[in-house]
Amino acid sequence: MTDPRQYDPPLLQAVHLTRRFGGLTAVNRVSVELDVGEVLAVIGTNGAGKSTLINLLSGELGASDGSIRFDGQDITPWSQPQRARAGVGRSYQRTTIFPEFSVFENCRLAAQATHPRPWWVWESAAHCGASVRAAHEALEAVGLEEDAQRQAGLLSHGGKRQLEIAMCLATRPKVLLLDEPLAGMGAEETERMLALLDELRRTHAVLLVEHDMDAVFRVADRITVMVNGEVIASDVPKRIRSNRDVQVAYLGEADY
Repeated sequence: MTDPRQYDPPLLQAVHLTRRFGGLTAVNRVSVELDVGEVLAVIGTNGAGKSTLINLLSGELGASDGSIRFDGQDITPWSQPQRARAGVGRSYQRTTIFPEFSVFENCRLAAQATHPRPWWVWESAAHCGASVRAAHEALEAVGLEEDAQRQAGLLSHGGKRQLEIAMCLATRPKVLLLDEPLAGMGAEETERMLALLDELRRTHAVLLVEHDMDAVFRVADRITVMVNGEVIASDVPKRIRSNRDVQVAYLGEADY
């Protein structure tokens, strides 16, 4: 008997996604699919369109053409806040924490965005139980619970990147769009982040943009390669390694 689950649509699906800036086509007819339990890595040289793709999926940029479906709904016209509340979370290339606030406050503020209570004008937002719980759970998930009361700006570079992911998790996302989370990390910090990504894939669909090829081939279930805004290959890591077009366009002759 055929298992009906094999016909379930992907959690997040973009079809022929295109973004033009005047005469420049930054992303050209790119299609991607994401499901819980996997990490999709998107790689390419600077200017390949990777961050633009994340901006399109998260709603920070509107698409010139193509469509995006999330959890069975067409979200192409949705704004970034609408997508975030529905479960599409993202991190950025550059650290976006509040360095003068505590680690916990950074997470609580992120969680609060998904629990707006404009009519509770007489009560401190810090007393919102849902936001407090979400913040603690997110910090525990990334291993920063012991640093909850520490000033965020005093964390190591790797710790700040972990905090950014915790802030994302505090919004209760189903999809994580992570833009270069390993950038600037040392070997030990990279190992911690890879372990975290391996854990997160169990409960989330993860799209990872990253330049660290060793890390990409270790953690990714599938790899999509972009050149000049277009996808030139999308496959499992083993086949991407041996793809001659990918080697010529991006990987060079290195044996990954």
